[in-house]
Amino acid sequence: MSESLKEKTAKGLLWGGISNGMQQLLNLFFGIFLARLLTPDDYGMVGMLSIFSLIASSIQESGFISALINKKDIKHEDYNAAFWFSTLTSLCLYTILFFCAPLIARFYNQPELTALARYSFISFVLSSISISHSAYLHKNLIVKQKAIAGITALIISGIVGVTLAYNGFSYWGIVTQNITYIGTVMIEYWFICPWRPTFQLNFSPLKEMIPFSSKILATNIFNHLNNNIFSVILGKFYSEKEVGFYNQANKWNSMGYSLVSGMINGVAQPVLTQVTNDRERQLRVFRKMMRFTAFVAFPAMFGLSLIAPELITITITDKWMGSAQILRLLCISGAFIPITGLCSNLVISKGKSNIYMWNAIALGLLQLLVMCTIYPYGIHTMIITYISINIAWLLVWHYFVWREIRYRFIHLLMDIVPFLAIAGGVMIATHFLTLNIDNIHLLFVSKIAIAGLLYILIMWMSGAKTFKESIQYLKKK
Repeated sequence: MSESLKEKTAKGLLWGGISNGMQQLLNLFFGIFLARLLTPDDYGMVGMLSIFSLIASSIQESGFISALINKKDIKHEDYNAAFWFSTLTSLCLYTILFFCAPLIARFYNQPELTALARYSFISFVLSSISISHSAYLHKNLIVKQKAIAGITALIISGIVGVTLAYNGFSYWGIVTQNITYIGTVMIEYWFICPWRPTFQLNFSPLKEMIPFSSKILATNIFNHLNNNIFSVILGKFYSEKEVGFYNQANKWNSMGYSLVSGMINGVAQPVLTQVTNDRERQLRVFRKMMRFTAFVAFPAMFGLSLIAPELITITITDKWMGSAQILRLLCISGAFIPITGLCSNLVISKGKSNIYMWNAIALGLLQLLVMCTIYPYGIHTMIITYISINIAWLLVWHYFVWREIRYRFIHLLMDIVPFLAIAGGVMIATHFLTLNIDNIHLLFVSKIAIAGLLYILIMWMSGAKTFKESIQYLKKK
């Protein structure tokens, strides 16, 4: 990597880490208040609608963010066409879902969902207004400003959500919090992005992007189905409380792996696209990113699994203990999500959105089939099967990465297994070292301190290059 590209990547990772770290801390802070004020049933009500909002958001975005990022010679007309397409499509989708809200409520046997759905779906309309702005900021690696925008939006929306929950608005507060967050981000993106739309409804630039973006669209829809299939199945066959427990655990799991994924995704596509014409160079860049991802993801997610019972009890009280064991299981799969995400970014950077699409569709269909088959055996059986499929699918992603840049299986093992083994060993050792601690607060702090110190000590003693480079860059900054 050239010095300029190295610097851009390092800055992107640094600000991505700061942004995602602060956002997860804020999510934790406000999430504690909300979880104490609300019930599993409240979260279950909102969880039943999430799949509809996510799919609608994918349709109105239609993969144009990735298409704009990967487009070589980009013009104002490209951003403008994507802006108007997303805005008009979101208005059409909202109209359709507005009239379909009673059908959604009937499906779940929850009449209250009609009004809640119509209010909740405003969120994807607001997000469509900043699609092109987001693509511009991402493509040009304007990470610092995006980080500040995200943090500001979380603070404002968190205050709104907690205030409404405290005053008895229950699940309406959760939905309002989400709408406030998306609306605030939209306003800030417009403020920091120099690009502005014009009233020229020319959609011809989309023709060149559609073969690529349509596959990203299909993939995003299947990914949302994949990530939210439990909420749909549980909402249909189980109680609101069980849906709430799963959604709470999934929320904490998402907070964990999103910290790592956000850092990597903020720079992966733009950087890998810049070196796509030099396979040897791209392989070196990719391996370096892979080692950094494993270096952070495994201790973070295995550590979250280790402290799950204490974290849930201390932060949101033992009324949520039903989600602690679910969280422990989900974190195992969550450790691999940033790694598979990096693989998918490589495939996209090579222009192979068709591989990205069919890979995600195959995984989504397999999981849907398995989940619908084994749901009578209980939620824990479903989760164990779910995470097993997700982890095993890394081998499929590896095959396609190997086809593109000859990233051999031995490379994958060399890049991730040392960090996986060390992080796993550290967590097991920490578990046994803290068995005799009875005070839950002391146990919580001890687990974090011992695991953190052991991992850093082993990294230092082993001379891990990724660890040394990270420390050197932080000292420099």
